[in-house]
Amino acid sequence: SELIRGFLLSGMPCPSSCPPGLLALMAPGLALMATFSLPSQAGDRRALPVEKPPGVKGRTLILLDVNTKSPVRIISENFLSLQLDPSIIHDGWLDFLSIAEIVPLLKGVSNLFFNISLLVSVTPRAVRTKSQEISRGGPGMCLAISLFSFPFAVDIVRSDIALDKQKGCKIAQHPDIMLELQREKAAQMHLVLLKEQFSNTYSNLTLTARSLDKLYNFADCSGLHLIFALNALRRNPNNSWNSSNALSLLKYSASKKYNISWELGNEPNNYRTLMGRSVNGSQLGKDYTQLRSLLQLIRTYSRAHLYGPNIGRPRKNVVAFLEGFMKVAGGTVDAVTWQHYYIDGQVAKVTDFLKTRLLDTLSDQIRKIQKVVNTYTPGKKIWLEGVGMTSAGGMNNLSDSYAAGFLWLNTLGLLASQGIDVVVRHSFLDHGHNHLVDQNFNPLPDYWLSLLYKRLIGPKVLAIHVAGLQRKPRPGRVIRDKLRIYAHCTSYHNHNYVRGSITLYIINLHRSRKKIKLAGTLRDKIVHQYLLQPYGKDGLHSKSVQLNGQPLAMVDDGTLPELKPRPLRAGRTLVIPPLTMSFYVVKNVNALACRYR
Repeated sequence: SELIRGFLLSGMPCPSSCPPGLLALMAPGLALMATFSLPSQAGDRRALPVEKPPGVKGRTLILLDVNTKSPVRIISENFLSLQLDPSIIHDGWLDFLSIAEIVPLLKGVSNLFFNISLLVSVTPRAVRTKSQEISRGGPGMCLAISLFSFPFAVDIVRSDIALDKQKGCKIAQHPDIMLELQREKAAQMHLVLLKEQFSNTYSNLTLTARSLDKLYNFADCSGLHLIFALNALRRNPNNSWNSSNALSLLKYSASKKYNISWELGNEPNNYRTLMGRSVNGSQLGKDYTQLRSLLQLIRTYSRAHLYGPNIGRPRKNVVAFLEGFMKVAGGTVDAVTWQHYYIDGQVAKVTDFLKTRLLDTLSDQIRKIQKVVNTYTPGKKIWLEGVGMTSAGGMNNLSDSYAAGFLWLNTLGLLASQGIDVVVRHSFLDHGHNHLVDQNFNPLPDYWLSLLYKRLIGPKVLAIHVAGLQRKPRPGRVIRDKLRIYAHCTSYHNHNYVRGSITLYIINLHRSRKKIKLAGTLRDKIVHQYLLQPYGKDGLHSKSVQLNGQPLAMVDDGTLPELKPRPLRAGRTLVIPPLTMSFYVVKNVNALACRYR
C-alpha cells in the first residue's frame, strides 16, 4: 500500500487580443484561470454581502474550454491525505479512534496517507514498566499515517499487554458517559497543550507498544498507510544521530510485520528555536543516509519508503538548509517534504480567507522548493506534508468554518496544477480548530469539501482556456484572480460517471455571481452540479454546509449521506453564486486524456 499524505496552462492557443494579464497566467506551471478583476483593499473590509436575488444578471459571461487530449500533470492517487494530531496520545483519544463514529468518516475519504507525530519534551529519558524496556525517547518522533509533527521526546516501551494484530477489524463501542468524560479530559488537555506551545516547553510522553499497536491497527482497519517520523534529536557528542532508539522501534515494528513508511524528525530548521539544539541540512542528510542503511538491514523495511526533510516555510535560511540536505541525501528519500501554514490563527479574521494575495502565497513557496529539488534531483517527487489554514491551533468559528474552505480548495488546485504529488492536511481530529471532524465526531465544512474532492477528482490534471472580460493591470499592480477554476479527469473510482468525464472545481471570491458558458469539447454536455454553500444564519462563519440547497449531516453514527448532484440540462450556462465553492462533472465528454488510467 502507498502512503497517505494529500492547471497548467500550456499548449493552448491564445488569441492576439489576450491582455497581458491572461498571457502571464499562461506561463508553464500556473494552475488556474479566472476572471480578472482587481480586488480593492476597501472591498475586503466591507460587510459580506447577501447573494443577489435570482434574475439579477452578472456582468461577465466567461467562456471555458478544456484541453481533453492529454493531461498536463498526473498526481498521486493518494494526493489528498490527512494528518492525525499527536495530541490524541496525550489527551486519550487514541483509545477511541476505532469507534463506529470515526472509522466510516475515514473510509469515506479512502486512498490516503495518514501521518502522525508526537509532541513531547526535550529531555530524553528512559521509561520502564514491569516488562522489558524497548527504547528510550527523544524529541522528534512521529507516527505516520500522514501526520504532522513537532520535535518531541518520545519513549517507546513494551507494555504488559501488547495487542496482537487483529484477525479482522472490530469496531469499538463505548458508553456515552465514557465519551463525555473523554471530551472533558481532552478539553482540559487542550489548555495544557496551548500553554506548552506558547512557552516552548513540552512535557514528556511515553508511547507504549500497546499504543503503537492501537494506532497501527486503527490505520490498517481504516484503510490507511502509516508514516512514522523517528526522533532526530537524539544526538551523539559529535552531533551525529543516535539511532539506538530508532533501531529498537524498527525491530519491534518488524516483529509485528507492520507496513510502515518512515521519516526522521520534523521541521529540523526550527530545532534551535524549539529545543535549543541545531542540526544543519548537511548533517541531517547524513542522518537520513544512516537511517536508510538501518532500514536495509531489516528485511521487513529493506524497501520501505523514506520521506523528508519536512522543513518549514522556505525562507532564505530554510532554502539553504534544504540545499545542504539535497546535496547529501537527495537520492536517499523517495519524496521531498515541507510544511505550510497560511496565517497566525490567533489574529485571523474571516476577511483574511477571501484575500487573493493570501491564496497566492503558496505559489511562491512551490517555486522555491521545486528550484532546489530540480537542481539536485530532477524529477524527484515533492510533498506538502503538513498544511493548515492557520497556525497556533486555529480559531473557533474561523479555521473550522466554511470560510476556511476557500484556502483549502485553492491549495488542492494549486498544488495539483504545479505537480506536487501529495498534500497532507493537518488535521483529521485534534485539540485545536484546524481539524476536519470535531470532538463530537461531526464533520466540519472542510471534511465535506475533502469528501467531494476524493469522490469526484482524479489524478490527471487538465489545462483550461478561459475567455471573457478582463482588465489590464495598472502600472505596478498585479491582477489577482477572484474566480479560480481547475479541471481534472473525473475519478475512476466513481462509478456514477463513465471514463472520459471531466470535473471542474470553482472558487468564486467575487461578491457577485459569475456566469460560465462551456465551450469547445464541453459544449452541449449534461453537467452535474455540486454546489457547497454555508448553512444557517452564521454565513461564512458557519460550521455546517449545504449541498445544492440540502444540509449535509451524517445519517447516523456510521453512515455518510448520499452526495446527490443537481443535473443541469445540456448547454445551460453555469451560474456561480458569490463567495461559494462548487464542483461540476461534465458527463460523457469522452476525453482522450481521461479514458485510461
